[in-house]
Amino acid sequence: MNTVFNPAPAVSLPVNGRAERFPVHRIYCVGRNYEEHAKEMGFTGREPPFFFLKPADAVVVVNTRETGSMPYPSLTQSLHHEIELVVAIGTGGKNIKAADAHKHIYGYAVGLDMTRRDLQNDMKKQGRPWDIGKAFDHSAPIGPVTPVAQAGDVAQAEIYLKVNGADRQRSNVSKLIWNIAETIEHLSSAWELQPGDLIFTGTPRGVAAVAAGDTLVGEVAGLGKLSVKIA
Repeated sequence: MNTVFNPAPAVSLPVNGRAERFPVHRIYCVGRNYEEHAKEMGFTGREPPFFFLKPADAVVVVNTRETGSMPYPSLTQSLHHEIELVVAIGTGGKNIKAADAHKHIYGYAVGLDMTRRDLQNDMKKQGRPWDIGKAFDHSAPIGPVTPVAQAGDVAQAEIYLKVNGADRQRSNVSKLIWNIAETIEHLSSAWELQPGDLIFTGTPRGVAAVAAGDTLVGEVAGLGKLSVKIA
């Protein structure tokens, strides 16, 4: 196929224990999916899940035992961290039942949903989309994918983030308002999931601003650490 310019290479993630890489299709994110985080953002209760997207090329690939680099983005004075468990879809489908969701998961990863909070809040006040606050360049640092068979009991895994060695976020995946299977059920009723889709499942309480020069280290137990420096 002839194209008017050379297309950008496909975004892909390393896979722990394998030479093959995981090609990224879409990035879906679940909003306010830990109760304590929902409260710190001014909301309460188990509201129906809602979703937003990031472009695949927002991914910052961070290899095992390396520290990735994310440039401090333009226009914001309030860049926030959000540590998240990421679900990697291996088999697509539509209207997937929660009981069958596990059949569609290839593996898991640790990700950061970086957020230009001041811009997001401005959009909220105006009733406008959040894209400028969530879907900007380099807004999705993510580590290698760990296949399901190697990941352990992700549903009960500890999750945390430290900034310059100090605790910022700490919780357990079991505290998700909508668990992994329920999230896939809801998401697949709105979109047909495809192999290569990533689902950022939500962040615990403790989100806060970071500055250029800060180093963020996060982990979901069993999936390894994600280390990123804000350039």
